[in-house]
Amino acid sequence: MQPHKKVAVIGGTGKAGKYLVKRLLAQNIFTKLLQHKSGTTYADNPLVEILEGDARDYNVLLNLFTGCTAVISTVGQPAGEPPVFSNVSAKILKAMDELGIRRYISTTGLNVDTPFDAKGPKTKFGTEWMYQNYPKTTADKQIEYEVLAASILDWTLVRLPLIQQTDEMPDVITSLQDCPGDFISASSLGAWMIKQLSSDEFVRKAPFIANG
Repeated sequence: MQPHKKVAVIGGTGKAGKYLVKRLLAQNIFTKLLQHKSGTTYADNPLVEILEGDARDYNVLLNLFTGCTAVISTVGQPAGEPPVFSNVSAKILKAMDELGIRRYISTTGLNVDTPFDAKGPKTKFGTEWMYQNYPKTTADKQIEYEVLAASILDWTLVRLPLIQQTDEMPDVITSLQDCPGDFISASSLGAWMIKQLSSDEFVRKAPFIANG
């Protein structure tokens, strides 16, 4: 895969997304950033184009993606609202297909199951805990995986443990079967996702990643 010079980011002001945007800008990658409200710290950065809107709005997505060659999402769940993950990903894939964009990278929890898993006791416990405490959003994240698995676009769904908001970037361990650690640095995550823009190693796969 070739490096991407303009990337659309959804969820770029969240706890993982803001570190992703910081890493994109550090690599001089032009970023189109979707946010609900104005006032982001990137307002005067020439590498950032800011669009206001909701990721559940298909026309907003079309506008956001125009001129981009890849999409990265770290979208979160709005408090008190129905689950958004499968809805947003389905619309993202549709808009990308309409615009001829192939590369999509998104984040999710370790609770998502795939046919290739061999989850250990700790990851199984985490999965069960999520279903017990957040049944609707957890089930929706599984539906999101099924939506992606049915797509022929070049998607990667990154399964994560707890995110630590830090500029430190410890080494990342990956696995397609089980979560290899308890934490992931938000900066490590951002750098890892950017690396995947020019790699086909995890295309149409759902790797777990964690810091060693």
